[in-house]
Amino acid sequence: MVGSSKINFIPLGLKGYKEVWDMQKSLFNKLLDAKLKGDTNHENYLLTCEHNPVLTLGKSGKESNIQVKEFPGVEYIKIDRGGDVTYHGPGQLVVYPILDLEQFGLSLREYIYILEQAVIDTLNFYEIIAGRIKEFTGVWINYDKDKPKKIAAIGVKSSRHVTMHGLAFNIKPDLKYFDLIIPCGIVGKEVTSMEKELGRMVDFEEVSKKFIENFLNLI
Repeated sequence: MVGSSKINFIPLGLKGYKEVWDMQKSLFNKLLDAKLKGDTNHENYLLTCEHNPVLTLGKSGKESNIQVKEFPGVEYIKIDRGGDVTYHGPGQLVVYPILDLEQFGLSLREYIYILEQAVIDTLNFYEIIAGRIKEFTGVWINYDKDKPKKIAAIGVKSSRHVTMHGLAFNIKPDLKYFDLIIPCGIVGKEVTSMEKELGRMVDFEEVSKKFIENFLNLI
C-alpha cells in the first residue's frame, strides 16, 4: 500500500507489453465484476513498468501513422485504448491505474487532468516547465510556443467508470524509436524526454517515485 488505503501499488519493472496487458485486463474485469455485485469496498490498483520496445495502436488509430514497414526488435500490437499509435520502451515510465473513478468522486475528464498534473508537478520539481495544449491530451514542453514538444502521452479505456491503460512519461527513452511513427497521429509535433530537456542523465527510479507521490496526492 502506498499513499492511499484505496489503491494497491504494484511496481512491475521491465516487462513485455502483452504480459502487463493481460494483468490489466484481469484486474479491470475483477473490479468491474465487484461493482456489478454491489461491492463498494473493492480494491483499486496502480501498475507501473517499463516495456520492451513496442508500438501500440489504439482502436481509433490509423496504421498510416506508422512510417516504416519493418521495425526489427520492436513489437507491434493493436489494443483497446483510445488514441492513435505510440511507442513504449526502456527509460519510459508507463503507468496503468485500474481505478473505480466513482470511489474517488472523479469524472473521466477530471481523472485525465490528474494524470497530466502529476507529470507537470514532477517536471516542475526538476525545473522543467510543462503544461497542456487545449486541443490535445498529454503533457507538453513549450506548450505556449510555436513548437511544442510532447513529453507524456495519455490513452485511457473506461467502462462503468472503471479505468485501464493510462500514461507514458518519457524520462530517458531512446527517442529515435519515435521516428518510426507519427506519435499519437499528431503531425509536426516533436517528442522529447527529461534527459533531453535537462541535457544530463536522470535517475529513473527517483523520477518514478516522485511521479507516484504526486499522483497519489492528487487522486
